[in-house]
Amino acid sequence: MERPTWDEYFSKIAKDVAERSTCTRHTFGAVIVNEKHEIVATGYNGVVRGAPHCNDKGCIKDRLGIKSGTGHEICPAVHAEMNALIQGGRLSRNCTLYVNAFPCKICARLIVNAGIVRVVVSGEYTDREGLEVLKAAGVTVSHIGQDAGCETKDVVNPNT
Repeated sequence: MERPTWDEYFSKIAKDVAERSTCTRHTFGAVIVNEKHEIVATGYNGVVRGAPHCNDKGCIKDRLGIKSGTGHEICPAVHAEMNALIQGGRLSRNCTLYVNAFPCKICARLIVNAGIVRVVVSGEYTDREGLEVLKAAGVTVSHIGQDAGCETKDVVNPNT
């Protein structure tokens, strides 16, 4: 049996973390890992603590006809990356963040300010503006195929 690469391993964990999501549109998960391959924090998308979950009350963006990747200010959810960064705090500095979709532009700004140096994505998302934010800040973004055994490919590498 061939062992998964670190990127494959942590990407699979991000996918498992996403299963805790309470969003009716997307299930996103994030894992922050330090240079010693230790998990610093995890996060998934869902509403703020104590609020009714969207999978119980329905999605406001669906009711208003707001398309995916837009209307972030309307949605009551905290994104997976945000929740992981809140948990990780300063321990997130110089770490890698694994997430199963492209970070939105808001999450990308938080990722940069948290000091994350690399983002590994194992899925896609309609809002690709976050990739440009990460590139401009010098954060390396790699995309790993969702199928086991796929190579990691740099999507955004500020050194090239």
